Amino acid sequence: MPEVTIKIGGRNFEVACQEGEEEFLHSAARMLDDEAQVLSDQIGRMPEARMLLMAGLLLADKTAAVEDRIGTVEAELQAARAEIEMLRNAPQPEPERVEVPVIPASVTETLAELAARAEALAAEVEDRAKS
Repeated sequence: MPEVTIKIGGRNFEVACQEGEEEFLHSAARMLDDEAQVLSDQIGRMPEARMLLMAGLLLADKTAAVEDRIGTVEAELQAARAEIEMLRNAPQPEPERVEVPVIPASVTETLAELAARAEALAAEVEDRAKS
C-alpha cells in the first residue's frame, strides 16, 4: 500500500492509499487544503484537529448542496424525458388548410385597362392645361 504525503493547512500528513489511487488522494487533499486555507485566512492558526474538522465540514456542506442540486436537475431531466416521450407518442396534428386567394386574370386585365385609361386622361388634362 503506497504511502503518500499530503499537505493540508501548511501541515504535512502521511497517508496510505490503494495502489493507483494516489492522484485521487492528492486531488481530495487539494480540496481539503483549499478549505483549510480559507479557515486559516479568516480565523488564523488553530489546532490541527479543529482545522481538519472545520475544513471537512465545509466540504461536506458543499457536497450536500451539490447533491441537492443534482437531485433537482435529475427530477427536471426526468420530467423533460417524460414530456419528450409524450410528444413522440402523440398523434400527428391534422394538416392545417390554408386558402390562398387567386386573382383571376380578367381582374388583372381590367385593372391594367383602367390604369391605361387613367394615364390617357392625365395626359389629356396636361395637354389642355398647356394650351
